[in-house]
Amino acid sequence: MLSQKSRHALHAMLYLARQDGSVTAAEIAEAERIPRKFLEQILAQLKARDLVIGKRGPTGGYVLARGPAEISFAEVLRAIDGPLALAPCASQTAFRPCPDCRSIETCEIRPVLIAVRDATAARLEGTSLAQAVAQQSPDLPA
Repeated sequence: MLSQKSRHALHAMLYLARQDGSVTAAEIAEAERIPRKFLEQILAQLKARDLVIGKRGPTGGYVLARGPAEISFAEVLRAIDGPLALAPCASQTAFRPCPDCRSIETCEIRPVLIAVRDATAARLEGTSLAQAVAQQSPDLPA
């Protein structure tokens, strides 16, 4: 399930994708109805993952670190919530056996979780901020 923090991060990133210049956290918070303190934590995480650039000073604010066509939903979600997989045994970036795992090789659940991860990752990696702003659905292989 998508966390509230991730939803807010996506909304903030989409807001930035629609802007021509930098905007303050207060502007984003008001426009997207995100609590400002919560948004500042989110922006700090996005900045740490090089997805946004924060500028200080009277003309300061936030801008995307790359063009909106170059930033995928998957990057944003991973920056906020970590791996996309439903379980650690299905993760490509943070693999580890589940705490109650008896055998990774014979687990009947893991293949399904891997398939779900693959389908989810394909859709999220194939959807850029620019596509979402333009309300375009990404073309994915069947």
